[in-house]
Amino acid sequence: MRMRKKRVMLIADAVIMLILLALDQLAKHLAIVHLKNSPAISLIDGVLELKYLENRGSAFGILQNQKFFILFVGVVFMAVILFFLLKLPSDKKFRIVHILLSAVIAGGLGNMIDRFRFDFVVDFISFVLINFPIFNVADCYIVVSTIGLFILFMFVYKEKDLEFLSFKQKHYREMK
Repeated sequence: MRMRKKRVMLIADAVIMLILLALDQLAKHLAIVHLKNSPAISLIDGVLELKYLENRGSAFGILQNQKFFILFVGVVFMAVILFFLLKLPSDKKFRIVHILLSAVIAGGLGNMIDRFRFDFVVDFISFVLINFPIFNVADCYIVVSTIGLFILFMFVYKEKDLEFLSFKQKHYREMK
């Protein structure tokens, strides 16, 4: 029964990832079709606009033209998150963590797909009010989910809740 519940949860994780990934790729496709080689579209005058940008770097434009290094770090990061997701219990109290990790993976995959397809990431959301770097939907998934995970692990879950992460072997009596 427990393995079945775990399998159902992992299938739900995969479905969430695929839906979010599809939405990210659709948004980027629309940005390419409607924003590339066009002036920015103001959504809220002086605050928010849609502006096409080909980001050949990483977060905030750092590591420009370092595609292979960025991809390598991304693959390692994704492997760690996937390992964590696979170890994560399917208990009700961890469902939000499953969703947030699925969103982080979807965001990472969305940006990796861009790097493989185009050699850059398509960015198009611009907060002009504070001159913030232009970003995309995948970046939103990653940032919002990471903040949510930080809050959960700092203020909600206790050390006992996270024992599933331990590499220590359980005592024989505990395994019965």
